[in-house]
Amino acid sequence: MGTLEGSAQIKTILVPALGTDGDEAVFETAFAAALPSRAHLDFLHVRIGPGEAARYLPHADLAEGAGLRVTIDRLRKEAETRAAEARRRFDEFRGRRSIATDGTPGQTDGVSVSWREEIGEALPYFVHQARRHDLVVIGRYSSRIGIPADFAERLLLGGGRPLLIAPSRAPAALTGPAVICWKESPEAARAITAAMPLLTQTQSVVIVAVDEDESASRAELADLVDQLRWHRIDARAEIIATNWRSIPEVLRSVAEQCGADLLVAGGYGHSRVRELVFGGVTRSLLADAKIPVLLFH
Repeated sequence: MGTLEGSAQIKTILVPALGTDGDEAVFETAFAAALPSRAHLDFLHVRIGPGEAARYLPHADLAEGAGLRVTIDRLRKEAETRAAEARRRFDEFRGRRSIATDGTPGQTDGVSVSWREEIGEALPYFVHQARRHDLVVIGRYSSRIGIPADFAERLLLGGGRPLLIAPSRAPAALTGPAVICWKESPEAARAITAAMPLLTQTQSVVIVAVDEDESASRAELADLVDQLRWHRIDARAEIIATNWRSIPEVLRSVAEQCGADLLVAGGYGHSRVRELVFGGVTRSLLADAKIPVLLFH
């Protein structure tokens, strides 16, 4: 395991609080990411208006007259309920972890938290705030709560910051082994740089190149291993054949075998026409990984 001395640190983490069942895993994953560098957790809830919520609600555009008024009233009440639930879950988390609320930069020795609530469109608020934090921790969300189905992709592309995707069950820590999904691309290189503050705290790192066409170079992977070792990270590399498995299946298998706490990958797109189309590997990692996934585009 490396040390934080002389390396970049994660000091501010944006944590969307949506008032859903997924909040607890997101909060605990954010706490695990904050512990090594005693970072500040900035919790943000955006109370979504009925107009935005209806945009992502199936058949809401078909409602007219009295039906439309009923739909709008229901969406407004749901937003109020989620706001109250988000605050309740935040207070419960803060009490469970015995963290004092403190929004003053540089004035605490341990993990600190702050809470704020805004009213408006969720995506612009979160993108704006993401650019002012070192890391964003989010869950896997459904459009039924008033945010777009491609929320993670839009936030990753628009926010310019790495995303840590929380699994359904949060890890106790992020200091165990880590797996890096390597592909010879700028996205993968940037993902390693973004993850470095976390990687320096891990027990070990396995760099995995999934060899689909026997083109992976052991010499190139050796260079990556040396780069990590300069950061005092215990690293090794593996080239793994798919053997008719999908790339996400290979990555999940490696992560399970080494007991990984973290998976690092680039956010890959495959369309020049639609900027917000991610490749199948990235989408699968977003949807199915059982450990936290750090993505950077």
